[in-house]
Amino acid sequence: MRIRAVREAELPVLQDIERAAGEWFRGIGMPEIAEDEPLPLDVLAGYRQAGRAWVAADAAADAAVGYLIADVVDGNLHVEQVSVHPGCARRGVGRRLLDHLAEHAAADGVPALTLTTFADVPWNGPYYRRCGFVVLDDGEITPGLRAVREREAAHGLDRWPRVCMRRMLPRTSRQFLRSGHTTQSSQM
Repeated sequence: MRIRAVREAELPVLQDIERAAGEWFRGIGMPEIAEDEPLPLDVLAGYRQAGRAWVAADAAADAAVGYLIADVVDGNLHVEQVSVHPGCARRGVGRRLLDHLAEHAAADGVPALTLTTFADVPWNGPYYRRCGFVVLDDGEITPGLRAVREREAAHGLDRWPRVCMRRMLPRTSRQFLRSGHTTQSSQM
């Protein structure tokens, strides 16, 4: 499995992956989520063009089996969508996509990843906690995340409990030096 940038020809495949992954929600009494249409192709193309869209590709066929798209919200990278085809679920694909985003963000000096998700759906809130995310208290929710939540509420997602989550990222030594700090070896 390798993580790489989304190719333009794969954009319809992302929609297929999201539709297939959405079927899990039907089994837990959330058919409205299963029936929700994926983002349109032009919106997905915008993520690709902005360099904020990745796929997990099967090593043998180089075929996309999962994807992640991200927005910039309040200086952090916000996971807009991460989906894995059910045929590849429970194999660490989602975690690999999240870890790739974290490495990409940390290298660019981004302090954290954020996301909004269903609090109690096993492959949502509990899963993201296992991936290093923590639930934000109301006082920690930034204006941009509040705006995301307002859009979600308008879309009807508040029918089920939702949370905002954050995964803090380590500062790299390059970021430390850019911030004006020096190491002992650089002072010699």
